[in-house]
Amino acid sequence: MCGIAGVYGLNKGVDANAIVSRMILKLSHRGPDAEGTYANDGVVLGHTRLSIIDLTADSNQPFNSLDGRYTLVFNGEIYNYKQLRKQLTHEFITNSDTEVVLASFEKWGIDCCSRFNGMFAFAVWDQKEKTLFIARDRLGIKPLYFYNANDSFVFSSEIRSLLASGIVPKKLNSDALIDYMRYQTVHAPETIIDGVEVLPPGHYIKIAEDDVVTGQYWHIIQNHKSHTLDKSRDEVKFDIRELLKNSVKRRLVSDVPFGAFLSGGIDSSIVVGLMNEVGVNDLKTFSITFEEEKFSEAKFARMIANKFGTDHQEIKLTPTDFINELPHALSAMDHPSGDGPNTYIVSKATKEAGVTMALSGLGGDELFAGYDIFKRSYDLESKKYLNSFPKLIRQIGGAVLKTVKPTVASQKIYEILKSDYIHFEYTYPVSRQVMLDHELINLVSRDLLPDNVVFQQINAQLGVGSSGIGLPILSKVSYAEITTYMQNVLLRDADQMSMAHALEVRVPFLDHELLEYVFAIPDEFKYPIYPKKLLVESVGDLLPPEVVHRPKMGFTFPWEHWLKNELRTFCEERIDSFSRRAEINGEPVWDYWKSFLAGSTAIKWSKIWYLVVLENWLIENEID
Repeated sequence: MCGIAGVYGLNKGVDANAIVSRMILKLSHRGPDAEGTYANDGVVLGHTRLSIIDLTADSNQPFNSLDGRYTLVFNGEIYNYKQLRKQLTHEFITNSDTEVVLASFEKWGIDCCSRFNGMFAFAVWDQKEKTLFIARDRLGIKPLYFYNANDSFVFSSEIRSLLASGIVPKKLNSDALIDYMRYQTVHAPETIIDGVEVLPPGHYIKIAEDDVVTGQYWHIIQNHKSHTLDKSRDEVKFDIRELLKNSVKRRLVSDVPFGAFLSGGIDSSIVVGLMNEVGVNDLKTFSITFEEEKFSEAKFARMIANKFGTDHQEIKLTPTDFINELPHALSAMDHPSGDGPNTYIVSKATKEAGVTMALSGLGGDELFAGYDIFKRSYDLESKKYLNSFPKLIRQIGGAVLKTVKPTVASQKIYEILKSDYIHFEYTYPVSRQVMLDHELINLVSRDLLPDNVVFQQINAQLGVGSSGIGLPILSKVSYAEITTYMQNVLLRDADQMSMAHALEVRVPFLDHELLEYVFAIPDEFKYPIYPKKLLVESVGDLLPPEVVHRPKMGFTFPWEHWLKNELRTFCEERIDSFSRRAEINGEPVWDYWKSFLAGSTAIKWSKIWYLVVLENWLIENEID
């Protein structure tokens, strides 16, 4: 795992080497083991290395082909690199996956991406053709940001690195601000910085002197395996177990000590169980625990650790500990997010325990219907009769409900009932909104809001006339969850918070072969009578019943108290700064804050905190 950066096409007289040096300095936390640069004919590539596979200096980057034609900078891991190596007639000089990536590109060109099983973002410079090729993995596990303007192209693993180049204007993206206020994140390909984009998952860009070509080599909907429709439930369960077991086994390739996050929940427990099953001994596991026993999942994590004989470390966390770490977690953010500090803390402890790579259960909920929204969306399909009622009647009914019961839930029901149609493609975007549009329009200094990005994306891919129209409804929910919340919040947070400590995190549930299979499974197999029922049935023998059927738990830090007390000055300073921005209506923002302080049930702490986080990030990075 590493950090990559580069510049292409700068005007003569500009010191491109100095620019890239500033960029990779900002990436040093991602790769503390080595760094290097390559410069030739208007291109400069930079790399910081976190050594995971083949720890020798021969595998340092930038990495050149034997004939000197190609130069590679690569961030990630290719889990099937040993299998690919056997298919390549190449004189290898290292044992690294880095060299396999470059040799694969030499042989197969763009098609190499479809052969990789892994997480990756890489760039290849072709000295002969004078072209730069960049690509990102199928699910967007590894980040790749770029800025393309004024005949120059700049890319990096982090936005802060791009800003350090001096080429990218430090200007707020006003439409992305609305997206963030709606969903506590900005959805790809946009970012919070004007002109900076994130390369979408499964995409590539090829840059030449007079041309920029963007393409897509993989898409979830177009690659799901429909053959599962002909299989019995037992056959499907067997396949899932084998696919997941193979996914875990692939992700154990490493030349450094590794471990696993173990929360005591179903997903992380299954990962640990499968690691044990494929022969991992002396496994280190880590979990966050709390003194408040009724909230703590510690006993379930211990149960799994004892069953599989792991070297288990509990990270005991008090509210005071958490609030002390909060400034460091906020400073580690490369892109503002309403979440993430938990990952920062467990990553820190994991790294301090001598572990450089860890497996995570991230993705299990999205793939196997672990959230309430899966059941709600499925059940909503039986309520299509509501579409027979005139829109005005539905709207009046919703208005009565929110008046009688003024809650966030009733407000969302009202928004759904006044939609043109009561379909998933209309209801999902509302269900995930943090701030609804009727609130938002009062806080921003514009008469009209830009189109809802989630609505546009979901309808383009799942609506009438799209290739996803025939997907089972639960797979539609999986698609929505994966391509919105997971890719733009969970994966981004996992990367930026773990790499702040130079810790590599691998996610077995996001193996593309497993995902392609599960997407085609009929709803009757996957329906979550209890959370992730099909997953539990497939690998449930690994888990004690107490873990599978325990009541849902979750410790909630005293955020409301903090925002009104310990963090009040911090919050008010950022609310004040936020209210002074040209895009914001200052007085309504202050009214919003005052209503929260007064105990308004309509404004929860989370609807304040993510705005504070945003403004803190904008201040720290000096964004106009």
